[in-house]
Amino acid sequence: MDTSHLAEHAGAAGSFFASIFVVATLSMRTMIPLRVFAILTNIVLIATAIPIHNYPTLVLHSVLLPLNVYRLHQMLQLVRDVKKSVSSDLSMEWLKPFMTERKCRADEVLFYKDEKADSMYYIVSGRYRLVESGIELPVGAIVGEFGMLSPSNVRTQTLECIEDGLVLSVSYDQVEQLYVQNPAFGFYLLKLASARLFENIGKLEERLAQQTPPTIAAETA
Repeated sequence: MDTSHLAEHAGAAGSFFASIFVVATLSMRTMIPLRVFAILTNIVLIATAIPIHNYPTLVLHSVLLPLNVYRLHQMLQLVRDVKKSVSSDLSMEWLKPFMTERKCRADEVLFYKDEKADSMYYIVSGRYRLVESGIELPVGAIVGEFGMLSPSNVRTQTLECIEDGLVLSVSYDQVEQLYVQNPAFGFYLLKLASARLFENIGKLEERLAQQTPPTIAAETA
């Protein structure tokens, strides 16, 4: 059997295995295994395209392979960053690659109390205040994330810009897509949101404790 026949048989076998990987890829429900099978499909099709000189297939999957590798790395990095945030500073900086910029002007209201919530914000620069509570948010703070977890999906306070700045926004739909694509991400996101909620409750209890003694003294005077 000459080399041309060997190449044909290798190409046929490779196409068969590639078809199996394609079917497996289409059956994946989450992003990480989908990317893994897509990478395997790319490798098999590249390997089978070389001996039969199928250059269109070779070029196509040579382009798709690094793209799939990058997307897999991005998703794995996302999960690692969320895990790190849960166990350390509760930061949500890992969401920044999925967010879009929004410039804000002083006196601009980003959202109002009781309106429908559909996005969360990461503060890059400027000054912002939650009107009802009077709390000023620092640079690096995330605001609006609890509306996603609320059954009614409404804002509990009004957010006002009090000094020109920049925020990054991400819609709840985008976050939900990441959740569906990778359940591990969703699990750690819920843990992170819960941890931030308890942290906020703790701060509120501290503020109430500081305000209680003067109140009691005024009542007894």
